[in-house]
Amino acid sequence: MELNQVTLPVRDMDAAVAFYLTLGFTQIVATAHYARFVCPDGGSSFSLALEEGEFQNSAVIYFEHQDLDTLCKVLAEKGIEFEQMPQDQRYLWREAILKDPSGNKIKLYWAGENRLNPPWKVLIKAEE
Repeated sequence: MELNQVTLPVRDMDAAVAFYLTLGFTQIVATAHYARFVCPDGGSSFSLALEEGEFQNSAVIYFEHQDLDTLCKVLAEKGIEFEQMPQDQRYLWREAILKDPSGNKIKLYWAGENRLNPPWKVLIKAEE
């Protein structure tokens, strides 16, 4: 099984689309109520759905980039505001934190080998 996409709620589709285009994603679907983007690396995608009522999204979406510090510097120069510029975390990832125009929390990060193989990885014994 493979994860296809995650859909984020947004209040203003135009502002949200402009934000994600500035981050470097490629838009592949555009309607007044729905937008879908493909990530620049790999085959992952995500989408935005216009929400007309109030909402609170507690999910956090993570986007990995090997040259995180340079990416964040370039994005900041383009006017993207960060709550936290890249910092090393105790769980061995380097992360920056920002929010999209609708308040959805985003973490840009680099974990390298630790993403799927941290030192505390659970080892499952094969059935005998």
